[in-house]
Amino acid sequence: MSYDFNASDVFEMAEQLERNGAKFYRDAAGKSDEPSLKAFLLDLAEMEDMHEKTFASLRSELTDKEKQGTVFDPEGEGALYLHALADVRVFFEKEIDVSSKRDILKAAIEAEKDSIVFYLGMKEAVPENFGKQRLNSIIKEEMGHIRLLSKELVATRK
Repeated sequence: MSYDFNASDVFEMAEQLERNGAKFYRDAAGKSDEPSLKAFLLDLAEMEDMHEKTFASLRSELTDKEKQGTVFDPEGEGALYLHALADVRVFFEKEIDVSSKRDILKAAIEAEKDSIVFYLGMKEAVPENFGKQRLNSIIKEEMGHIRLLSKELVATRK
């Protein structure tokens, strides 16, 4: 069975990805012995927590049509599929070298890029009249993460 998703489905998945991201950064912070790096990673985790709340808020503002299912799915298989994708696609059990701030930043940038590619693909699965354009806010948030991480990465070269 093929699934079209609505904006609510994708915002729910975005919330899961942000939870996964926060865990990723907290786990990396827990493995780091460098106080400034640990603080930076914990700040990133807090940002992911804030983004999760932002996406939950955006989801609550969706119209009934944007929340409406696009296929008959009485067993909720579409939602299960999205959760499975969110759990394995981005920030899932990434092994990173935590001895280097540079390596952590590179791994984080890679994960954020993966999330953007993932959301762009999901955007194609949401019909126009089911909130497709609202997904741009998710993509912009992830692009903001990359800008912040890239700026920090450039600063490590100095």
